[in-house]
Amino acid sequence: MTAANTGASTPEDDDPFGYLYADGQAAGATPPRQGGGYGYPGPVGPAQPGVPRTSYNQVRTVGERQYGQQVPQQQAYAPQGQPTAQYAAPETYPGGAPTRSVPLPPQHSAGHGGGRGGGPNTKGLLIGAIAVVAVVVIGIAAALMSGGGEDDKAGGQTGTNGGANAGQSVKPSDEPSDKQKDPKEPLPKQDAATLQLGAPAALAKDIKGAQGAGGAFVTGFNAVGASVTWKANMAAPGDYRLYVRYAIPAQDANATLTVNGKANSNPLGLKNFIGSTDPAWEKNWQTTWAPVTLKKGDNEIKISCEQGNQCNVILDWLQVSDGAL
Repeated sequence: MTAANTGASTPEDDDPFGYLYADGQAAGATPPRQGGGYGYPGPVGPAQPGVPRTSYNQVRTVGERQYGQQVPQQQAYAPQGQPTAQYAAPETYPGGAPTRSVPLPPQHSAGHGGGRGGGPNTKGLLIGAIAVVAVVVIGIAAALMSGGGEDDKAGGQTGTNGGANAGQSVKPSDEPSDKQKDPKEPLPKQDAATLQLGAPAALAKDIKGAQGAGGAFVTGFNAVGASVTWKANMAAPGDYRLYVRYAIPAQDANATLTVNGKANSNPLGLKNFIGSTDPAWEKNWQTTWAPVTLKKGDNEIKISCEQGNQCNVILDWLQVSDGAL
């Protein structure tokens, strides 16, 4: 397209749409086809390089336009001899689009909801979200507390075999358990006078201080072959102590200890542990012990005077213990 103005303006100042403006029309700009321009005149006078043309219709602020009101028709400028272009909102013409008011949501209304600039009520949404989280946390805590209570009622035990009683509460029984019914049986104790005697051992009661029934004890033990034999019944096997109460005339003695047919390698020591210097028998009652290994049930325990023993002793009682008396 060739510009109609061939004056002093340079080609870069030519505006191919100059026919739309009054100054372009004054300079001789013509539209590319027949018909009137659109009425966008610029400032009156010749075009000035570097100075933009200004539009007659300026941009309006959003919301300034009021729908449903009669918009005054504005006079547009057009080239001479061209129809005058007019602009108005469609709803202002007869038969145009009907107008209706669209109410804004309450949370978007200015001055309501606590939001800045009429924005969404974020404070209310935040409070609601916190409330939901709190309800969920409380529910979980209640479930955990309820589950822990069931375990406490069941004594903290749950079935592992998948049986009918697995995980169920067990009512405590008023009846004592087997261990409560049968406490640990006392270990056996026997008076020497009630044991099986081997001659020349015999019973006597003429020395004071004996603890046997009626003050009886075993004497005549100072000869080879003398013995006492005890059938001790044990509830459980294990290592025990055999205690013996005896008296000596203030001098050491010893004897042979045999358990279930097996003689101990060391003699049973019947020493003067109290360090007495009085040879009176009743002044020298004391106790000694020796380790023994016993089986469950009957055990044969024998104390005898054998060759090499010093057997000048009298015997009061024998007792088995699992520790010190």
